[in-house]
Amino acid sequence: MKKLFLLLLAVSCLLSFVISCSGLGKIPDTVPDIIIEKPEPPANIMGKGNVSAEKMALFLLQNNPNTDKSFAHSLTGFYVEEAAFEGVNHDVAFAQMCLETGFLRFGGDVKPQQYNFCGLGAVGGGEPGLSFPEPRIGVRAQIQHLKAYASEEPLKGENVDPRFRYVRRGSSPGIEGLAGTWAADRQYAVKINGILQRLFDFSF
Repeated sequence: MKKLFLLLLAVSCLLSFVISCSGLGKIPDTVPDIIIEKPEPPANIMGKGNVSAEKMALFLLQNNPNTDKSFAHSLTGFYVEEAAFEGVNHDVAFAQMCLETGFLRFGGDVKPQQYNFCGLGAVGGGEPGLSFPEPRIGVRAQIQHLKAYASEEPLKGENVDPRFRYVRRGSSPGIEGLAGTWAADRQYAVKINGILQRLFDFSF
């Protein structure tokens, strides 16, 4: 029994010596910083978004505190889901909505109850544009219209955008191509990019 004890003691000492020499038993003085690279706002319409639905809702509420919180969270969830289904970047679609509706303040020809979040068919002069039966369908129509500009790929879902057929498919893969096409405003893409930058500064 004594021999077994001495053998175990010797093995224990040997292991301690090996660990000490190898540095495995040493606790580092400092823990290295983990650097998480901040993503850049997208330039293209197609792709995967980076901002979560939760962050988008908080950004929306920060810019318009009068927005119903439940509606804000539901709406941003629709953007993530509908955009992912068609391969559109939801960050771009959401930023466009913020621009077109004034962060859901509306106030122009398009009314909130139309669920038209991107001014589809609203050409000015009091023309209210298209109306949709519910918020998700309004978001879906916007996503489909963006895909019409950005890609020649067919829609995965049933077309709910009456103006889809008027777009020259794949004519604007990047956001910059929406200026003077989707909207007459030559600063349209600059404004969307400005909102995207603010969104990313807020989120990351």
